Amino acid sequence: MENKETTIWGIHAGKTGDADTLFLKKNRIAIGWSKLGDLSGIAPDREAFKARVAEVFPDKKPGAIPSIAGQTFRFAHEMKPGDLVVYPSKQDRKVHIGRIEGGYHFDSKLEPSYPHMRPAKWLRAVPRSKFTQGALYEIGSAMSLFLVKNYADEFRLALEGRLDAPQVSKDESVAAVAKDIEETTRDFVLKRLAQEVKGHPFADFVAQLLNTMGYRTRISSAGPDGGIDIVAHKDELGFEPPIVKVQVKSSEGSIGDPVVSALYGKVGEKEFGLLVTLGTFTAQARNFAKSKSNLRLIDGEELVSLIFQHYEQFDSPYKGLLPLRRVYVPEVLDEGEE
Repeated sequence: MENKETTIWGIHAGKTGDADTLFLKKNRIAIGWSKLGDLSGIAPDREAFKARVAEVFPDKKPGAIPSIAGQTFRFAHEMKPGDLVVYPSKQDRKVHIGRIEGGYHFDSKLEPSYPHMRPAKWLRAVPRSKFTQGALYEIGSAMSLFLVKNYADEFRLALEGRLDAPQVSKDESVAAVAKDIEETTRDFVLKRLAQEVKGHPFADFVAQLLNTMGYRTRISSAGPDGGIDIVAHKDELGFEPPIVKVQVKSSEGSIGDPVVSALYGKVGEKEFGLLVTLGTFTAQARNFAKSKSNLRLIDGEELVSLIFQHYEQFDSPYKGLLPLRRVYVPEVLDEGEE
């Protein structure tokens, strides 16, 4: 029986599985980033690896540098002989489980694109259908090398041949995976907006969203706006009610009652007020809005839901700002629902 303390690594063979033959036919595991040269020539600490990555890949975005450095450092120094490795092959659609057989070495001749290698012995190949959706999601990591933690026991059982294929209807991880995918996408949208449309450009974005919802919009000029960033209306000239006065906040903090009250003070008797933020609202602000039938608050979470709902109607520049594509995820039905 496999020791539960044994470290389990997950690894990919490139985006299209182009190192599959190297892995399975030549009993290796390997990672790319060949321009780094022999990793054993870099001082064995993460900062030295970061410095080397930054030097070799000057065009990489700052966020990519620690990711590459962390993966290469782990491959060269943290991975040990005796550790288990999980490789989901794109070629045969099986999950291959093996054991690391030796230390790191650099070989630019065997497979030039994947010169950082370790010997591995493959012990078992298991069809993907044997695993829960959560386990498959974990080894579908966007990184080339990663630790398997959440579903490690499942892969140990698979190695021992004691894994039973889960019934999809009883696979509790399906709901968790679907939720995780949605939350990851929501995080991406909010982060992208916070970084790319700070200040007045956020008013342009909200106006675009209102346009997709059937409103015509007039955007205030950049600078002091008296608290009104957008005026939205249904008719072409903007005379017919409802007239919606919109204030936007591109900050990610919490909006309090004073800001909401100030906006409402600029809303006429037959007009409506709308406050849109990337952040949240305090309880006091929400309670104030609930007491006003012509005042509406939209926080970051609801904003993302509206974006999802109307995304297909967005103009091309905004689709470029938020590059999304439609995917299908499992829908988990409540008990008794058909």
